[in-house]
Amino acid sequence: MTLLDPQSRRPLVADTVHSLSDGERRRPVLDGIPYLRTGRDELAAEALAALDDGRVADAAAVLLADNDDWWDQPPPPPERLAAVHAAAADPTTTLRDAAAALGLGRVGDYFLHRDHDPSGLAVTALVATHPPAGREVVDLACGAGHLLRRLVLEPGECAGATGIDIVFAKLWLARRFVLPADADVRLVCADLRSPWPLTTTGDAWVSCHDTLYFLDEPADVLHRAADLAGPGGAVLAAHCHNADHPLGAAGRPRRPAEWAAMLPDARTYTEEELTRAALDARPARPAVGTDLDATEAVALALDRAAVPPRPALLGPSPGAELHRNPLYRDGVRHWPNARWGAEYGDRVADYLPEHVPADLDREQAVRRRVLVELPTRW
Repeated sequence: MTLLDPQSRRPLVADTVHSLSDGERRRPVLDGIPYLRTGRDELAAEALAALDDGRVADAAAVLLADNDDWWDQPPPPPERLAAVHAAAADPTTTLRDAAAALGLGRVGDYFLHRDHDPSGLAVTALVATHPPAGREVVDLACGAGHLLRRLVLEPGECAGATGIDIVFAKLWLARRFVLPADADVRLVCADLRSPWPLTTTGDAWVSCHDTLYFLDEPADVLHRAADLAGPGGAVLAAHCHNADHPLGAAGRPRRPAEWAAMLPDARTYTEEELTRAALDARPARPAVGTDLDATEAVALALDRAAVPPRPALLGPSPGAELHRNPLYRDGVRHWPNARWGAEYGDRVADYLPEHVPADLDREQAVRRRVLVELPTRW
């Protein structure tokens, strides 16, 4: 995969250990993550100047403060951001510590429990039903890298992996706390609404989950994803909010037929069927007839190679150490915050019992997400 400057469209190459250049414009790189977001020229210049001067802490404070247009909270003070960047080198610092210090609030809670909430399970089922199967993986709006982690831990599942997100701090969490330390994953900070800073050389498996309803032109993202995927590639998009559902009000929801029309020939799935398929450890069944009408969110999958399902992706990665779901405190289920409980609580209660059961065998505990796989530094 070739990395391109999002403005000039020329290839980017390293000109220092902390920057990339297209021959004219330089872009900052911190902890191996290029900052290629457009519309942030002054911020990028400030970070680059700090890196050129050897002031890594100052560059970290600049980049970790940047957020997307939907975020409504002020960033923490620069000294706090510099401190959390430095603290990541301490192996006792956890993902929870870092998310709190970055001031991510409800988004931090979302990342801490993403793999085990109903929408996260829905993504798992969609991916297992339409897996990469050795193709190059591109995860758009990858957040803190949960899906990338699962795919790179499954032997032979992807031939290289790239994650793109508009928020540098999320990618930094992925690099330092979520992805395996030896994972060969390229992370890039860029805006999906701008020209994408990459091109593939073969068929790619392109995913974009829990994001499209935030965008003004989601059809454009899906169209470009289909082009990037190539003739033997795939495009997956989960959790596209249904405007006709009470929980679909966030962002810019659309009706199911509108979502389906954005990716012609794609199979469609209901969020509820995907979640249930993950819990039942089986491939998901596509929606038929009026199935989509009452769903909370629509999922789309276009696989031009017709790859068979990969049930192994529905469970923990090979050799994973399992832990009690962190939603339990002293054996009792608790929601991270009221907003999380309002969105996910009723559906989580369908599979995660209120108290840790004493008579649940290991297989059932894994299926119901009482026992889960967590990053080493969760």
